[in-house]
Amino acid sequence: MPRDLFSRYVWIIDTLRHYGALTRKEINDLWARSPLSDGNPIPRRTFYTYLRQIEELFKITIQCNQSTFEYSISTTDDHQQSVVSWMLNSASIGNMLNDTAAVADRIFLEDVPSARHFLPQVVDALKQQRQLKISYRAFDRSSTKTGIVLEPYFIKIFRQRWYVTGLNVKEKRLKTYALDRITEAAVTPNQFVMPDNFSPQQYTANSFGIIFDEGEVARVALRVAPRRAKYFRSVPLHHSQSEIIHDNYSIFYYNIKTTPDFVQEILSYGPDVIVLQPPSLRARIAGILAHTQALYAATQSGPAVPPDIDPARH
Repeated sequence: MPRDLFSRYVWIIDTLRHYGALTRKEINDLWARSPLSDGNPIPRRTFYTYLRQIEELFKITIQCNQSTFEYSISTTDDHQQSVVSWMLNSASIGNMLNDTAAVADRIFLEDVPSARHFLPQVVDALKQQRQLKISYRAFDRSSTKTGIVLEPYFIKIFRQRWYVTGLNVKEKRLKTYALDRITEAAVTPNQFVMPDNFSPQQYTANSFGIIFDEGEVARVALRVAPRRAKYFRSVPLHHSQSEIIHDNYSIFYYNIKTTPDFVQEILSYGPDVIVLQPPSLRARIAGILAHTQALYAATQSGPAVPPDIDPARH
């Protein structure tokens, strides 16, 4: 698909998301001011073709109100809407950055190595419901495991890394693989059917990060410093988040599995976040902090890092 054509689809969706409902004349007036436009309105037949392509590509239906002749985006379920929003935001940012070559040396983006090589194959396998054959080298393994047959159920991005979760056919259990640890991937001709009783949304609902099958759901209470609480309100850690505001702090509550990913998230906030409950999680965090403090104390009187191995000097 020509890049310019894709950009036009994104422009139409973005415009309707922003304004809510517009007539064709209003759309064309806005189109005339778009950098994608040559100043001419979108022909009627072309406009309807765009709407069909948008529905096919993005699963977004743009409907026309026969009373007002206004076009608007019909509603979708929450998860689908979040995926579509992410796709469109990414595409919109891409369109914007294409026009910023003059300041490219002043725009810094995070690298996403896992999207570089095998994401297209994984997405293709998802769409066609075909088994993947992969080779995988985990961080805790010295060798690459080959011939893994995976039935991919869903993909997720976390901490700028893509992951695929699905049924490991040989082991007959669900497993999650980081795409940047895959060394080979091929879509096989073998089709599979995802179980009717499996829902990716339900499977991931009680987890933070990409560890889904560890631990039980617990009622977690976190005492959060005021400045950090503002961030928590803006970007909730989990959909179950609720808050009680006090004078000098807030308490945030969650119904969530206390997985290693969640533990690391809590630790990343340092003294701004204190676990109040459950006792097991509080003890776990305290134990990690005590062990870390002991390591620092043990090396406090030791020699400084020799200059020849200090990476900051190179």
